[in-house]
Amino acid sequence: MKVEIWSDVVCPWCYVGERRFEAAMEGFAHRDAVEVVWRSFELDPTSTSDPDGTQVGPDDQARRLATKFGAPLEQGREMLRSMTATAAEVGIEMRFDRTVKANTVDAHQVAHLALATGGPALQAAVVERLMKAHFTDGEAVGDRSVLVRLAAEAGLDADAVGEALKEDRYLGEVRADEAEARALGITGVPFFVIDRKYGVSGAQSPEVLRGALEQAWSERTPQLITAPAAAGSPATADACGPDGGAI
Repeated sequence: MKVEIWSDVVCPWCYVGERRFEAAMEGFAHRDAVEVVWRSFELDPTSTSDPDGTQVGPDDQARRLATKFGAPLEQGREMLRSMTATAAEVGIEMRFDRTVKANTVDAHQVAHLALATGGPALQAAVVERLMKAHFTDGEAVGDRSVLVRLAAEAGLDADAVGEALKEDRYLGEVRADEAEARALGITGVPFFVIDRKYGVSGAQSPEVLRGALEQAWSERTPQLITAPAAAGSPATADACGPDGGAI
């Protein structure tokens, strides 16, 4: 069974959703038969990367959120506090005082390179490293030299990453994912497509995600139907959207 996850590495709910999905998979009896593939979704394709890697202060983040929702600055601050607390519940240290503004198209190219090179397991490791780099470590994930280093830390060959980025080798795959997202009506991430039957929007709880996995699995495997026994016989009986959310 295949699960495709549309996400962006600068989307905080995608990072939380990743951890919740991991928890859902831990309790799913058929997890070894599930292939997980990460798909590209840029929250803001027009965003530019900070060339100096300057970390954005938390009040700047809060102000941006407040402006987006037409709310006072204090409400923006409360949104960040709430997001930080939610992330901590799944073992993520969100450091909004360290994040660096980034365009993520190259990060998505690296994720596709990982999938092509080492399959879903390597891709998952790269995606996790990039999210942690952005939200916890304050790394500039829009900088190609930084991406080369981070990808190497996750298991990719540094020279191969550098060459792929120089050639924009996986840009076509990124654009194809984004076109498919539009065709599927995906407007926010994370978005989980399970076996091309079920779509789950947002960083849902592990229980909701596991339920969707179990439902999809039950519909793809033959079900044993036992006829009633004859008389005397034994019987057995929780998003980030395109208009904002990148932090």
